[in-house]
Amino acid sequence: MTFQLTEDQAMIRQLARDFAEAELAPIAAKIDQEEYIPETVIQKMAAIGLTALNVPEAYGGPELDTVSKVLVVSELARACASTAEIIAVHTLVNDIFLVHGTEAQKQKYLTAAVEGKIGAFALTEPGAGSDAAAAKTKAVVDGDDYIINGSKCFISNMGPSEGDYVVVIALTDPELKTRGMSAIVVDRDTPGFTIGKREEKMGIRGADISELVFEDCRVPRSNLIGAEGQGFKIAMMALD
Repeated sequence: MTFQLTEDQAMIRQLARDFAEAELAPIAAKIDQEEYIPETVIQKMAAIGLTALNVPEAYGGPELDTVSKVLVVSELARACASTAEIIAVHTLVNDIFLVHGTEAQKQKYLTAAVEGKIGAFALTEPGAGSDAAAAKTKAVVDGDDYIINGSKCFISNMGPSEGDYVVVIALTDPELKTRGMSAIVVDRDTPGFTIGKREEKMGIRGADISELVFEDCRVPRSNLIGAEGQGFKIAMMALD
């Protein structure tokens, strides 16, 4: 067994290192102090494929392997942990669409990732951290839509300065608890969806961590990822 990097892996690591040293290191302290990552940084990462590491070539991405992803996140973190955290969570969301999304969802959200749009993932709730079975956010069917009500907390990649869409884990059948959870994607500008309190952190301050609030938030049933009742399974696979 060999533990040497492939030529492609070594190349992407060097690309990420060069970017981190040139674009992140000089402003990392400012990012932490001002709690803000400039949009230009995200767009520069998109231009060299760092927001679409695991996106297949069919959707415009480089389709790199997991080792390459780890190398990129590690190199970014050497210069700016906030930027690394954004990419780590965002590529997790890419994986959810890649494995469980419909073709229409892949066309929309994986292509968006290539363009520098950033995805978020929302499972944790005020009364349901490590105990996901205690989650209360609900998504009720109303004709061709879901109506979502509830709140999420400590959600990465959603806040004043970042986040374009979020995969929300909500109860579509509350009686079944975790087996009644479903994954639904919600775009940032959807009526009834608001970003609440942004958390103050001791570190990684440039990356947004926020409360999300859903009040009669209506989304099409076509925003369901996978099948109803698969949300908890999808969440655990993504986190693994």
